[in-house]
Amino acid sequence: MEYTIQKLGNLTGISTRTLRYYDEIDLLKPARKSSAGYRIYSQQEVDKLQHILFYRELGLELEQIKTIVNDSDFDYAEALEEHRKKLIAKRMQLDLLITNVEKTISAKKGESTMADKEKFEGFKQKLVDDNEQQYGSEIRSEYGDELVDQSNAKMLNMSEEQYQEFTRLEQRVLASLADAVKTGDPSSDAAQQTADLHRQWLGFTWPSYSKEAHKGLAEMYVADERFAAYYDKAHPGAAQFLRDAIVIYTQQE
Repeated sequence: MEYTIQKLGNLTGISTRTLRYYDEIDLLKPARKSSAGYRIYSQQEVDKLQHILFYRELGLELEQIKTIVNDSDFDYAEALEEHRKKLIAKRMQLDLLITNVEKTISAKKGESTMADKEKFEGFKQKLVDDNEQQYGSEIRSEYGDELVDQSNAKMLNMSEEQYQEFTRLEQRVLASLADAVKTGDPSSDAAQQTADLHRQWLGFTWPSYSKEAHKGLAEMYVADERFAAYYDKAHPGAAQFLRDAIVIYTQQE
C-alpha cells in the first residue's frame, strides 16, 4: 500500500512538517514523487519510519538514527528484536519507579514504613540501566564485563548519602568544566581542579582508580559523539578540553 505524506502523517501521528524534514536530512526519503510532485511512501518507508520512531523513543539523536537505518547491512528483523529488549528494559525501569512511588505514598499515609535507602533504589537502577543502554557495549568492550558489573553493583549499593553526594558532584564537575573551558588552558588550575573533581566522581562507581583507565575514558569522551554531547552541553568543545585536562592530570606524579 502507498501513502501520500498527508495520509502517512495521519496514520502515524507524525506531522507532515516533520516528514518533510526527515526527507530533507535524508533520514526518510519517499519512494517516489507523483506527477504532481507529491511525496509517495511505500511499505518499505512505513517500516523504516516505525524503526525511526522506536529509536527516537529510546533517546537516540536523529544523526545516530540516520546512520543506523541507512546502513546497507541494516537488518529489520534483528532491529525489532533489539527494540523489544530495550523497551522491556525501559518498562522494567518504569515499573520499578512506580513501585517506589507507591511505597512512598503508602509510607506517607502511615500504612507502611519505608527505609531511606529504598527511596533511591529505583533512581539508581534507572541510572545503571540507562548507562548500559547508551554506552554499555563500548564500555564493556573497553574495560571488560567484570569491571563494569562491579561498577554497577557499587552504584546499586550506594547509601542515600552517597547517592546524593554522587549526583551533587556530577553537577559540580559540569559547572567547573564550563568555567575551566573559558581559560582555554587545560593545564590551568581551574582545569586541573575539574579533572580532580572528575576523578572523585568516578570513585563513587569505579571499583578502583588507575590513571591509565581515567585517561582511556577521557579519550572515549572525544571519540564517541554520545559521550562528547554529554560534556559539550556544559560548553562547546568541553569534551575535548576535559580530555586534554585529564591527560595532563594523569601525567602528574
